[in-house]
Amino acid sequence: MAEQPAAGTADAEHSRWMEHALQQARTAAARREVPVGCVFVRDGVIVGRGGNETNATRNATRHAELVAIDGMIADAGGDCAQLRLHECTLYVTVEPCIMCAGALSILGLKHAVYGCRNDKFGGCGSILSVSDAGCGGCGGAASPGFPTTGGVRAQEAVELLRSFYATGNPAAPKPHRPVVSADGAPALHPS
Repeated sequence: MAEQPAAGTADAEHSRWMEHALQQARTAAARREVPVGCVFVRDGVIVGRGGNETNATRNATRHAELVAIDGMIADAGGDCAQLRLHECTLYVTVEPCIMCAGALSILGLKHAVYGCRNDKFGGCGSILSVSDAGCGGCGGAASPGFPTTGGVRAQEAVELLRSFYATGNPAAPKPHRPVVSADGAPALHPS
């Protein structure tokens, strides 16, 4: 299920829904989180929304997509069958990572539309194509994968990320590797 370019009237619709995802990313940035946001849309209605919460929760799995899914599960009283992700389109500012793409595949997502590529952890073609291959190695029945459309308002998503990383991620772990001088000898850490 290769990436499908946005075309025609779909462009305007994708752009409109992506604005909602970008707003979730801006809200995440205001909370000093990596600015990634998403919305799930079914039948022209937003049924789930989320932004990264990895810094606040100190939990590396609290990506925007999973935050939104957890909210949808809570809204459904814990009944995952009510999610009906096979009827939903996900709009997310950054290509889902391998972990999130695997979860979306297992849950049977209908379609994912993303802004910019994720060249470090992308699960929809940049690094691994979980969206194409599904998640058959995850145990149980093979997941079908899902079609993707990339590049929708990508520059805005990139600008949010650049702005965030220009000041540094306040929750990023400190490096554990020793600092070495130009000649390879251990150097003193600056105080």
